[in-house]
Amino acid sequence: MEGEKDQTGGKKLSIVVGPWGGNGGNYWDDGSYSGVREITLAYDRCIDSIRVVYDKNGKPVAAEQHGGVGGTRTAEIKLQYPEEFLTSVSGHYCPVVYGGSPVIRSLTFKSNQRSYGPFGVEEGTPFSFSMDGGVMVGFKGRSGWYVDAIGFRLSRAQSTKLYQKVHRKLKKLMSTSSTSSAPKDGEEPV
Repeated sequence: MEGEKDQTGGKKLSIVVGPWGGNGGNYWDDGSYSGVREITLAYDRCIDSIRVVYDKNGKPVAAEQHGGVGGTRTAEIKLQYPEEFLTSVSGHYCPVVYGGSPVIRSLTFKSNQRSYGPFGVEEGTPFSFSMDGGVMVGFKGRSGWYVDAIGFRLSRAQSTKLYQKVHRKLKKLMSTSSTSSAPKDGEEPV
């Protein structure tokens, strides 16, 4: 676990998991944000590049693209943030060419509402990570011509905020539905 300052100046814990994949390419780390809004992948026989748009205090922030310029197919995953959030990421890694360094061959993302993928080729060593109550707040990894390795930053603090937000919305919804159907104490029926 790493301690780092969040945008409000308070200390929060971000949990770093991974990376899965090979040692090729250069290390990168997008840092920590409030959540993930969009993921764009270029892929073919492997994941050629990834670019993530994060949320920072209600505003979209686009991170750098990581990886090469190859890939004949593109996938744009647009989450309905903040109601929709990632719950698990899985994929495969192995060399694309004989004797080469392992790269990320496939990625599948699951949110609390749907599944995206698999993108790429499901070949090689499988990996899977479930958020388990945490919220994904950042990606990290290695890349060069391809996405060589991928890892994630999670925050538990965000999940309580999201829970509270959903709870408030439900409470408000419940109170508006009960006021429309039944009079409150001290009120005259219409």
